[in-house]
Amino acid sequence: MHTTVTPFTLRPWREGKGYERKAGWQGASVEFGEITVEAPLRRTVPEVVMSELRGGLVPPASYEARGIHTDVVRLPTLNRATLRVGDAHVYVSRNRFGATARQRGLNLRYGGDRYRLWAVNRRSWMLAREADAEDPGATVSVRGKRRQLDVTVAGRAAADLSLALIFAGVDRAALTRGGAVRAGFSRITQFWAESQY
Repeated sequence: MHTTVTPFTLRPWREGKGYERKAGWQGASVEFGEITVEAPLRRTVPEVVMSELRGGLVPPASYEARGIHTDVVRLPTLNRATLRVGDAHVYVSRNRFGATARQRGLNLRYGGDRYRLWAVNRRSWMLAREADAEDPGATVSVRGKRRQLDVTVAGRAAADLSLALIFAGVDRAALTRGGAVRAGFSRITQFWAESQY
């Protein structure tokens, strides 16, 4: 069921100390209640880093990255990742070499709908659900500024919120122009270093 969503704000939260420490983003939507993005979850499995969205009436979501690169990152990256909303797998693809932000964006497929997620800048991103014969589509805009995320929705949304907000707990740097350039140089130097063995 899709609902019109009043704009709301997520703010950073933190609780506990040491191994029990939890952190992420938290806020309340008038329509969907309290929403929490925990990023990252406590690591219990080697080479896995994960973020989770839960709360209120939004479908729970999780984003998990696997591989040896996860030992040196704080948040899940776009590489070797699995995205789930509820129990359903979300198919994710991207064009690493796109010239524009929209071309570098993520293409998502979930529940028969197609989505595009792209970076507006380093702190902000947008998720758009394509229109079809039954639905005019929707856009979720997340604008980051000074320790808060302002969320606005154009159209009627539900799972769209889960898909957009889980990315508050993901390293989205590769979706920006500067991040894509840094990722490219990193891959080149990594391939060169591996070829020297």
